[in-house]
Amino acid sequence: MSNFIVRKVAVLGAGVMGAQIAAHCVNAKVPVILFDLPAKEGPKNGIVLRAVENLKKLSPAPLANVDYAPLIEVANYEDDLEKLKDCDLIIEAIAERMDWKHDLYKKVAPHIAANTIFASNTSGLSITALSEGFAADLKARFCGVHFFNPPRYMHLVELIPTAATKAEILDQLEGFLTSTLGKGVVRAYDTPNFIANRVGIFGMLATMHEAEKFGLTVDVVDDLTGSKLGRAKSGTFRTADVVGLDTMAHVIATMQNTLQDDPFFPVYKTPDILTKLIGGGALGQKAGAGFYKKVGKDILRIDPAKADYVAGGGKADDLIGRILKEKDPAKRMKALHDSTNPQAQFLWAIFRDAFHYIAVHLESIADNARDIDFALRWGFGWNNGPFETWQAAGWQQIATWVKEDIDAGKALSNAPLPAWVFDGRNGVHAADGSWSPKQKKNIPRSHLPVYQRQAFRAALVGDNGANGQTAGTTVFEDESVRIWHQDDEVLILSFKTKMHVIGAGVTAGIKRAIEEAEQNYKGLVIWHADAAEGGAFSAGADLQSMLPLFMSGGVKAIEPEVVKLQQAHQALKYANVPVVAAVAGLALGGGCELLLHAAKRVASIESYIGLVEVGVGLIPAGGGLKEAAARAANDARGNDILQFLKNYYMNAATAAVSRSALEAQTMGYLKSDDIIVFNAYELLHIAKTQARAMFDAGYRAPRKALVPLTGKYGLATIGAQLLNMRDGGFISAHDYKLGMMIAEVVSGGDIEQGSLVDEQWLLDHERKAFMELLNNPKTQERIMGMMQTGKPVRN
Repeated sequence: MSNFIVRKVAVLGAGVMGAQIAAHCVNAKVPVILFDLPAKEGPKNGIVLRAVENLKKLSPAPLANVDYAPLIEVANYEDDLEKLKDCDLIIEAIAERMDWKHDLYKKVAPHIAANTIFASNTSGLSITALSEGFAADLKARFCGVHFFNPPRYMHLVELIPTAATKAEILDQLEGFLTSTLGKGVVRAYDTPNFIANRVGIFGMLATMHEAEKFGLTVDVVDDLTGSKLGRAKSGTFRTADVVGLDTMAHVIATMQNTLQDDPFFPVYKTPDILTKLIGGGALGQKAGAGFYKKVGKDILRIDPAKADYVAGGGKADDLIGRILKEKDPAKRMKALHDSTNPQAQFLWAIFRDAFHYIAVHLESIADNARDIDFALRWGFGWNNGPFETWQAAGWQQIATWVKEDIDAGKALSNAPLPAWVFDGRNGVHAADGSWSPKQKKNIPRSHLPVYQRQAFRAALVGDNGANGQTAGTTVFEDESVRIWHQDDEVLILSFKTKMHVIGAGVTAGIKRAIEEAEQNYKGLVIWHADAAEGGAFSAGADLQSMLPLFMSGGVKAIEPEVVKLQQAHQALKYANVPVVAAVAGLALGGGCELLLHAAKRVASIESYIGLVEVGVGLIPAGGGLKEAAARAANDARGNDILQFLKNYYMNAATAAVSRSALEAQTMGYLKSDDIIVFNAYELLHIAKTQARAMFDAGYRAPRKALVPLTGKYGLATIGAQLLNMRDGGFISAHDYKLGMMIAEVVSGGDIEQGSLVDEQWLLDHERKAFMELLNNPKTQERIMGMMQTGKPVRN
């Protein structure tokens, strides 16, 4: 085994992408130096300093914790090039000008250490052309590494070698990008715009072309091509606004300048409306206007005929909504193909155009079909890649329809489909790999050591790979939970409820899993099969399942279920084997309380954790406030507990939710020794490793201890603050009531400062307050509002 450790990264260029790549490096605890030109006025590193300051203001936040901003070392090309010698990886991220990049390379090349990897974050320029002028040794260590914007959140990184790049360099970089920075790596050929932008921008241009042909407005197109198709909810035109119309035009220009022999070349013409908008300074979201413009509270859309903005809000026809809800992909595509509705014809046309394009170009732009599908899924936010969509809808039928449209002159090019499309296959993905026209065989997935850390790889339609829903040996399964293992001495508990909400079935499943783990396993991991695909850890209590209980037996019928939940969480905390919570996505209310009671937490960087019960007019009653009081007392170590309690209290009283796992540590929901994971596909592997290690180290359940409380002193201090907030109009009377009830639990209420209570005393007070609130009309309004609209009611 040989380790490749990136001790320090340099990022050249403090623009939007460069600064955010640097931010993500510090998120991952990788030391980073951010370079740019020396400022002409003020501090010499002023350009970089301003870029770092701007990182704190961007939304979505590039920094997982804003306090990390000062960890970015600032530098300029005039004074600090010597610092490059200490860097194992240098990423160039300046503007997309070949001449500017070459000038910079000449400046930095003498300062690059002998084993340093040098990479360009270009979005589409030739990597081979960029490497011209390098010595042979540096050429062997040079490649493209294309992050997608925003780099913290977009999973895709394209890795692009030249003919001279050493294979070892690519393997090392793929391991670092995958595990340390949490990315999905796709290797692309050195062709214009690589894979994702090549196919994705063609798709956007084809969509614009077909929209004009079928007379559809931009808002209707976005409603049709967004979440209804399982793609980014911003659709097509709004996505262009977010990316920046000038940026999109640059990518299109690269295609125009380098792909003259492409059979789809006419499609690469810059749309007239795009040219007009850019000419008028309407560059998209960053300029306040693009295809859309916000005026007051209204979102206006561009009307190309008038070259002006008009009222928006157009939606897909009801018929299309019904067609797209059809679960059978073959029936859904047939309905679009056969329909005479213009919107249906439009959707069939953009699917046909995409299928036609990827079939013609697969051999020249990618090693295999898998790389195209993952590039679009991870870089453009599609639920399924284009080849997956084709295969799921019936390969040969779709191929026949596409050929008929090409022959009839309906397609965007008369280029025929390649012969391999009609060789009797039923798709391009199979158990043994994905189709490569160049090698004329299916190519298996990478076997690099980094992928041994992923218990389940990202799935593809047709690959029949193992998945967390069915893999392993099932010990118990019902409609709420699955308890299972992979023959490695660790038991796994997976929730099956929607958003993994916690109802009676889940509570019973927790109890059963603990009993099984204590008898036969080294530990228990709570992990869900969709953890790496954007699923929630748990969105909290199942309010919907409480309704029948409430209707039949009133509030009293709910109390026994609250008791069971409290008992289940206590059983987790005091289990005789370690319980590890593998957290990703939302962990709200009861979901937050669940992870608080685990012996250890392994959390994806994108974990959004908080006690949000006040949003539905309740207070935490699953042990969340009990844990707040106990943790504050433990943190205080003999000092004034209230100073440590305030943070926990305010988080619960304001329903604060962390914007990352790192922020959750500062809020106290995760402990400083909990593990933060950057690639959610590694979550289960790391959680199981932790559970086994804890058991092998002689794990013992924590001792039950009494908790010292702040009593009257704490309640009075918090109450005075709440009173000021209520009287100042910052919170409602019901918010004040909720805040005081939380304060009474965590402080102990009308008892002396320093009084010692056991955990059950705190749990009883939580439950008593919770039950009282269930009878409150204001709380009932909030609960019904949330169930009906999914949004909190402020009353």
